[in-house]
Amino acid sequence: MWIAFAFGSALFAGLTAILAKCGIKNTDSNVATAIRTIIVLIFSWIMVFVVGAQKGLADISGKTLLFLIFSGLSTGASWLCYFKALQLGDVNKVTPIDKSSTILTMLLAFILLREALSPLKVAAMIAIGVGTYLMIQKKETEEKKQDGKWLIYAIGSAVFASLTSILGKVGIQDVNSNLGTAIRTIVVLIMAWVVVFVTGKQHTVKQIDKSSWIFLVLSGIETGASWLCYYRALQTGPASVVVPIDKLSILVTIAFSYVVFHEKLTAKAGIGLVLIVAGRCCCCSGELNFQDMKKAAEFRGEPAILKLWTKETGTHH
Repeated sequence: MWIAFAFGSALFAGLTAILAKCGIKNTDSNVATAIRTIIVLIFSWIMVFVVGAQKGLADISGKTLLFLIFSGLSTGASWLCYFKALQLGDVNKVTPIDKSSTILTMLLAFILLREALSPLKVAAMIAIGVGTYLMIQKKETEEKKQDGKWLIYAIGSAVFASLTSILGKVGIQDVNSNLGTAIRTIVVLIMAWVVVFVTGKQHTVKQIDKSSWIFLVLSGIETGASWLCYYRALQTGPASVVVPIDKLSILVTIAFSYVVFHEKLTAKAGIGLVLIVAGRCCCCSGELNFQDMKKAAEFRGEPAILKLWTKETGTHH
């Protein structure tokens, strides 16, 4: 049964971008981000209580809380950039760039945290990089239709997403990953609404049509459903299989972008997609990242395994 939940996690995660793009079609992207973050926040705290992580609130140190806030600000910047990029560009080009944050995270971890880069990781980085380049190539006719603003926002999304991971590695210690996500989401919500009021877009909330409301709420629910499925899959299934399946969400996004928005892939882009999927799966093959191992241990109630992993890898969270 766990494999059904694993694929469910990928399905719901993949649909998030599709539903979000439908919702922001006639809505300011910052307002849309602020609204859907409310739904995501609700689900993040549901996850906290599902795994019983609320008890850890009292144990969070001042330093950890500070880094959680910084991490939340970085997450918020990533989300704001991502949904603006979705509004301006094609889903099948924005999504690959956003997913390339994996490369930036590994590079920053190597430079700043002195984490080793295995041959497998290097191969994965090359595959994702080349795949992303192939997917964002446009025909001359397409270049005339769109300016390059979406690309700037998409790159910004990837950069801030990678910074979120690095900030987590540097300063967030002994915090349940679900609790950390919930606290970060509070910061994201505050940040998103501050941006809305600073830009004077708060009045546009009343102008959002019914269909946009439905799609925005559904995109938030899809994110939450993906988290719940991921949690359930990790509870009973092997993390070495669950995590790579979850990474396949990009296939769902690209498939539905063709069905819903008629965004076609060229042969070159198709090859790029295969490389990205292969690269993301390679990142999980044989050596799962710490966050995934941490979640698996937390979901299964295996603190001994978590401590052993931390000791052997020298990673501190």
